[in-house]
Amino acid sequence: MTNTPSPQARAQFERCLAIIRQASVEILLLLKIYVAEGKDPRWFLEQLDQARMNLGGWGAVAKRLNLDDASLSQFTLQLRHLQQYVPQYDGGQDVSDNQRIAALRFVGSLENLRQRQPQLTYSTDFNEEDEAQQQLLAMQQLRALEMTLNDMVERAWPDRQKLNTHLKVQFGVDRVRNWLKRGNRDDILSGMLFSEKALLISDKKEYSSHYSNLFSDASALTLFVDPRKTLQTFLDDCRQIRNRVLADESLTGTQLMLLDSYTTQITGPIQRAFDRGRTKVNPASFMSVDAGELEKFWVNARKKDKEAGGDVANVRDAMERPVHKVKRSPEDRDQFIANILWGAVGAMALLMAIGGVWMVMSDPATPRSNAYAMSADSEENINRSGQLPRDKLAKMGIRWDVYNMRSAIDRNDTDVVLLFLQGGMNWKLSWTEQAQAVGYDDVLSLLLRYRIQMDEEKPCRRFINTVTHEMANGRNLTSMRKNYLRSFCTRPAVVERQRYETEQARLRAQASPDAQSQKWLDIQEAVYDVIR
Repeated sequence: MTNTPSPQARAQFERCLAIIRQASVEILLLLKIYVAEGKDPRWFLEQLDQARMNLGGWGAVAKRLNLDDASLSQFTLQLRHLQQYVPQYDGGQDVSDNQRIAALRFVGSLENLRQRQPQLTYSTDFNEEDEAQQQLLAMQQLRALEMTLNDMVERAWPDRQKLNTHLKVQFGVDRVRNWLKRGNRDDILSGMLFSEKALLISDKKEYSSHYSNLFSDASALTLFVDPRKTLQTFLDDCRQIRNRVLADESLTGTQLMLLDSYTTQITGPIQRAFDRGRTKVNPASFMSVDAGELEKFWVNARKKDKEAGGDVANVRDAMERPVHKVKRSPEDRDQFIANILWGAVGAMALLMAIGGVWMVMSDPATPRSNAYAMSADSEENINRSGQLPRDKLAKMGIRWDVYNMRSAIDRNDTDVVLLFLQGGMNWKLSWTEQAQAVGYDDVLSLLLRYRIQMDEEKPCRRFINTVTHEMANGRNLTSMRKNYLRSFCTRPAVVERQRYETEQARLRAQASPDAQSQKWLDIQEAVYDVIR
């Protein structure tokens, strides 16, 4: 994490804190919490949690703020992330790049909230000079960023035919056909959306295979523990900023400053790698563009965006291969329908026969068998109100999908998570990363009670990597993390892999007996002792 001691950067950061204090007063007033003045981000987070308890849950908070469940979760996550970077701040202190970016991102969330809730009137202006010049620079930066992504992919896949084949496997033939149709001749990348190009870089496998060496610079992409996750987040923010430019809307001061920081963080390591001869991708060359060429680029970008229906999808964590369904011929469909109909006739005949036997053998004076009574478990699922968990979620305005369950886990909303689990939704170990980092033991304990519904394949490599990296950054191996390791990572293959990692760390510590090597050995041994 690099420091940014310039007076301008410090002024931007302090302006962010002033905006947050002003906004917090209005937001809390809307949530029926009356305060005279706003304080630091941690205080704001505590007040939001108090509002949740007063109003009866996060659903009521979201309703007052005109946010959906996922948007509220994102809002609180960004505030929580900011308070981790800025537990307290005294004027005049040096400001790190990560602190400034975290503050700007949350101010961006405040801007989105103000658009959703017209009753909020706080200002998020920065009073930047030369706004027209800044808007032009932003358009140049977005163009340079997109062309840098193109160049990275083209150099990773110099054979265009192999690239097309690879994309067909990852995305399916139909999407590749659409890209080729929208794009320039023999240039599939020119037909792809920005989010799709970004996914080619930030996908877990693609990143580790082709691009991780370009982002090995320790001075950038450190907002989160994983540089790849930081890159993915920054690219998705750039997608949203780019969409605003495509819609011919002026960027806010917050977006301009964020884009400038993102461009530096993403292209900076690549530029340094180019200067040292480690890559032929030169981001600086894409910034040199005349007004005519820049206008032509954006006219073409708007045309393709309109043809594609807009770039509305987030930059995902990994590619999802298409599921191929076998197409039935008309004869197969007819036979399939006939089989269903004959099966239904047979089932009806069987039910009628069973009903006749039951009527003959049953005693009218005998009460119905208890076999028709509900089990205790079913009664617990339906609950006293007689509603099924899914119905109860619908009544709360929460859709039945994995994103809302993940959002509930991230904000420690055990009531909503319990309804999802009782309704039968499975969960993945990777969904608990944020809760583990913050220490939400309530929701983590609840998930452990439903461990049989954890259906992630091979979850332990990622989970152990996350745990060890957080320990390397000073976090403790908590009892909850130990419980999760014991519950899911005691399989022989995982134990053997961890034994190997521990042995390798021991060898490195012996070859280079310094504090860092010994620290890493202690971390690997601690994890191995838990799961073996």
